[in-house]
Amino acid sequence: MLQASSPASDPNPGARCKPGRPRNGVVLGVVIPGLVMAAVAYSTAARAQTEEQAKAGLEIWKSSGCAECHGPFADGDKQSDEMPTGANLRGSRLDTAALKQTITCGRPDTGTPSFDVQAYTVHGCYGQPLGTAPDNLYPAPRTLTPAQIDSVIAYLQAHVLGRRQVTHEDCLYYYYDAPSSWCEDK
Repeated sequence: MLQASSPASDPNPGARCKPGRPRNGVVLGVVIPGLVMAAVAYSTAARAQTEEQAKAGLEIWKSSGCAECHGPFADGDKQSDEMPTGANLRGSRLDTAALKQTITCGRPDTGTPSFDVQAYTVHGCYGQPLGTAPDNLYPAPRTLTPAQIDSVIAYLQAHVLGRRQVTHEDCLYYYYDAPSSWCEDK
């Protein structure tokens, strides 16, 4: 508990504290930079973790059938006609909640599958009561866990959404393990 000092107990009653320096001698000029350094270190670690999650999301994107419908760069330019044509996500303004619901629940009558096996039965979708999934959902090539769905969202938010043009850097990021000759055109 802090006690106010009285003139009798204060050895230097006429002295005033210098601005930015409390009476106990702790210099704010040392504390504040230390806090700033800690915040920067935390921010750097958080960015690295987000980039790791985005990289994991890219791998899930590639292996879960997303690229077969939306194209490798999520621009709707799919590689074959065997799958439905997915939306161009590069200009999309979907927020995290909308992306999560769309990937989790799919979109009936659009060719977008539900990637969560518990959608509609355990997790509600689009405000509908729990029950069976609609029979007009396109079948998912595989199901994803909620954490995998979050990783796909991290990838989309970091490298796709709001980036209308596919750039050379986008191509190299996608084909990091074996850059395609296609990247030369970008």
